[in-house]
Amino acid sequence: MSFVVGVGGSGSGSGGDGGGSQHHDGSETDRKKKRYHRHTAQQIQRLESSFKECPHPDEKQRNQLSRELGLAPRQIKFWFQNRRTQLKAQHERADNSALKAENDKIRCENIAIREALKHAICPNCGGPPVSEDPYFDEQKLRIENAHLREELERMSTIASKYMGRPISQLSTLHPMHISPLDLSMTSLTGCGPCGHGPSLDFDLLPGSSMSVSGHNNLQSQPNLAISDMDKPLMTGIALTAMEELLRLLHTNEPLWTKTDGSRDILNLGSYENIFPRSSNRGKNHNFRVEASRSSGIVFMNAMALVDMFMDCVKCAELFPSIIAASKTLAVISSRMGGTHEGALHLLYEEMEVLSPLVATREICELRYCQQIEQGSWVVVNVSYDLPQFVSHSQSFRFPSGCLIQDMPNGYSKVTWVEHIETEEKEPIHELYREMIHDGIAFGAERWLTTLQRMCERFASLSVPASSSRDLGGVIPSPEGKRSMMRLAQRMISNYCLSVSRSNNTRSTVVSELNEVGVRVTAHKSPEPNGTVLCAATTFWLPNSPQNVFNFLKDERTRPQWDVLSNGNSVQEVAHISNGSHPGNCISVLRASNASQSNNMLILQESSTDSSGALVVYSPVDLSALNIAMSGEDPSYIPLLSSGFAISPDGNGSTSEQGGGASTSSGRSSSSNSSGSLITVGFQIMVSNLPSAKLNMESVETVNNLIGTTVHQIKTALSGPTASTTA
Repeated sequence: MSFVVGVGGSGSGSGGDGGGSQHHDGSETDRKKKRYHRHTAQQIQRLESSFKECPHPDEKQRNQLSRELGLAPRQIKFWFQNRRTQLKAQHERADNSALKAENDKIRCENIAIREALKHAICPNCGGPPVSEDPYFDEQKLRIENAHLREELERMSTIASKYMGRPISQLSTLHPMHISPLDLSMTSLTGCGPCGHGPSLDFDLLPGSSMSVSGHNNLQSQPNLAISDMDKPLMTGIALTAMEELLRLLHTNEPLWTKTDGSRDILNLGSYENIFPRSSNRGKNHNFRVEASRSSGIVFMNAMALVDMFMDCVKCAELFPSIIAASKTLAVISSRMGGTHEGALHLLYEEMEVLSPLVATREICELRYCQQIEQGSWVVVNVSYDLPQFVSHSQSFRFPSGCLIQDMPNGYSKVTWVEHIETEEKEPIHELYREMIHDGIAFGAERWLTTLQRMCERFASLSVPASSSRDLGGVIPSPEGKRSMMRLAQRMISNYCLSVSRSNNTRSTVVSELNEVGVRVTAHKSPEPNGTVLCAATTFWLPNSPQNVFNFLKDERTRPQWDVLSNGNSVQEVAHISNGSHPGNCISVLRASNASQSNNMLILQESSTDSSGALVVYSPVDLSALNIAMSGEDPSYIPLLSSGFAISPDGNGSTSEQGGGASTSSGRSSSSNSSGSLITVGFQIMVSNLPSAKLNMESVETVNNLIGTTVHQIKTALSGPTASTTA
């Protein structure tokens, strides 16, 4: 008697045919479930070779394999499915193992870095390192700010006891009239943890003010987020500006009128008839319009120029005397096809005049590039109202820019248009009123002549020495020449920033313009390491800019104005020409009676064009200069840039009245002959010790130095031989 569990799940047994049938069916099912087919080694080898050739065989290939191996097509199909799943799992395990190993490696590096940071020391102040948290803790900052306010009140109370009057009354006094006040560097440099603010904090000095652009938060934003709604609006503004600029470039009278026989000045009446202003830019009588056009030949091809204009860093290097700061805030549309065709950038730009008497102009603008035909490119700039942008100056840039047309032999023809509306928040100094009102200070001609001179400078890198004076046998190779020119370029940029009123420097204003117009700023410099004072002033001379330039650049006349030379003559030991004008050159000077132990030389670069001239120099150690001359990287060589910026005073050119874009204010002078505006700037190292103290005696020293230099220049150039200086 047997007991069988039926397939249907019945728990009772029964005899007869019914029970026998159930027993038979159940046995067949059990045998099918328990039967496993194992492929032979030859079958597996053949399947593996087929899998390597084709992991996804079609039905025809599966049937061929089934006939060849004696297997059912379904078996072939299932084997390939299982093999693919197995291979995928192997790859995932391998990836997981690699990622785990990389994760363990990064974790170990992280632990090592954290341990190193615990024992790190600030190289500037010798204090503790920055907090491990890369983000500032707002609550900690608020507490620290409260402590600083209490310290300020305490210091103010002490100062008022010394001065005999409240500190609020002292704020109206000039810093030079107070007694020397030592300020400890260690508590003001922002170190320990190292801050990214200004190098010094002279707020305790009455009458001082901060020149750091904490006011403009755009400079701290590397990538400004632009919404998808704003991008089409920006593109539309750029396209409209491009159309207007093309018309300004290709139209002459009556849109443009000529003054002084060469300068193109925009006729505002004709302009407003052709381009009616929108309601949001209605005519404002408190604003003044400057618009000019200029064209010339530039020694650089169109593609290279476009590449430099669309890179804000390269563009700032191209115009060191005009662009004080430049930053790409956002890329609205990128370049296409390996060129800058259709590229649209949102930029911040600050424009300067090399003088502490002239405020800079800050603009948030769109820059758009388009190729209008083969070998012809247009780059347009137009202001864009950004809510986050708060400017120190009320300036709006109407469609401006340039047309670049390729010419043979690597030259280009550049036509520049500059059109800006501005409202000065402070009165223009009388020395510069003529230049600014005539549209010369920020006009198209200054942009173009600077571009021509700088392109000549870049081109001279590839030109071999053409005279016995070039290199002077001291600079042995083209690499050394290139390195020396890069060092001089950094010296020029350093000088331009130190004498202008840029809002984007790390300097602190120690003394605003005093009774003789000297402005003193200070910053802590990594190279050279220490506190650097910068003093600058501008004065007028009746001599022509060319005569002043010849006098200042000539090493033979240097003892007449160089206070620090003590009347000793200097000689040129190396010379690099970097332009067609003989005055455009880089020189290495050495005192004629210098002892063998004196290793200090003078690096000097002089340059001139129709818009002005520069004579900038810096003392450089002989060993450091050898580094540059050998072709090595000169970026770590310390520089203290001093020198002169020379420009026409604008008295020799007056714009036409009634309809011109610029109006002349007129200089109250009995002579119609033009003179020169000379900005002299000095940088001196106060101390190279982190614990050094800055006192007002240092400020008085640099004031005396600059005052004596100005006096000696005026005396030398007022003599009968001044106009014949070589």
